[in-house]
Amino acid sequence: MDEKLQKVLARAGLGSRRELEGWIREGRIRVNGKAATIGDRVGPDDRITVDGRPLARQRQSAPRRRVIAYHKPLGEVCTRDDPEGRPTVFEHLPGLRSGRWVSIGRLDINTAGLLLFTNDGELANRLMHPSHEIEREYAVRVLGEVDADILERLRTGVALEDGTAHFERIQDAGGQGANHWYHVVLREGRNREVRRLWESQGVVVSRLLRVRYGPIGLSRRVRPGKWEELAAADVDALLAAVGMTPQARRAPGRAAPKSGGKPGPKRTGRSTATPKSRQGHASSRSRGRGPGSRKP
Repeated sequence: MDEKLQKVLARAGLGSRRELEGWIREGRIRVNGKAATIGDRVGPDDRITVDGRPLARQRQSAPRRRVIAYHKPLGEVCTRDDPEGRPTVFEHLPGLRSGRWVSIGRLDINTAGLLLFTNDGELANRLMHPSHEIEREYAVRVLGEVDADILERLRTGVALEDGTAHFERIQDAGGQGANHWYHVVLREGRNREVRRLWESQGVVVSRLLRVRYGPIGLSRRVRPGKWEELAAADVDALLAAVGMTPQARRAPGRAAPKSGGKPGPKRTGRSTATPKSRQGHASSRSRGRGPGSRKP
């Protein structure tokens, strides 16, 4: 059965569908010797080349799906190669035998917290696509006077340069003096949206941390600059959130997928997921004072 070319490439772990569509437009992909176009469909007998190199047939079928949670520290950028020589999030990820890690969304250089990576470009594409309205939760520390009118405007909608935006929910997380913590939830991933929403009300964001993406919360076990591979149940929760079929279970007695950091503390094996029934509330890890109930 023929499938869309970019879906096959994404499943092979070459990138997200959006990224691969850019490769097609740039002429980097060819099918049976001809330059590919957006919308091309391919079957098992078609010969696909990427930058002149054949895509192995085994890579056209899905490899074992993997997802890792990375705790991004401040100062890292979410690109593979930075022309300014700044550290990138990809420098700390584990190696893959085939394919590559695809980032599920981004965080700017001044934002820390949870970043998910997968070798399944189709999963990454669905988790980022606005149609699935995946929740992103942030712990944000603000400097400035915040009254009930400001909070109401942030909930109902504020006109930004790229359209109206709002927070789905805002939860007071405490604080002292001029600095105050809130937990806010969005269902889209526009550039610097959390900061721009607060700044539209004359409030300065002094610290920003993503603590949840969909059903997955930022684990206390994963320190800044470290990663943890998600358990099968957590991956299934992500798949269910975007209408994909849960992955097949491993046969009894086989080794579980590797989990850990580079280097990293011993893992306890506890799930990092927030149960789906609680997506409408702040993660238990992110309640209380500031991000993840930790003092800033």
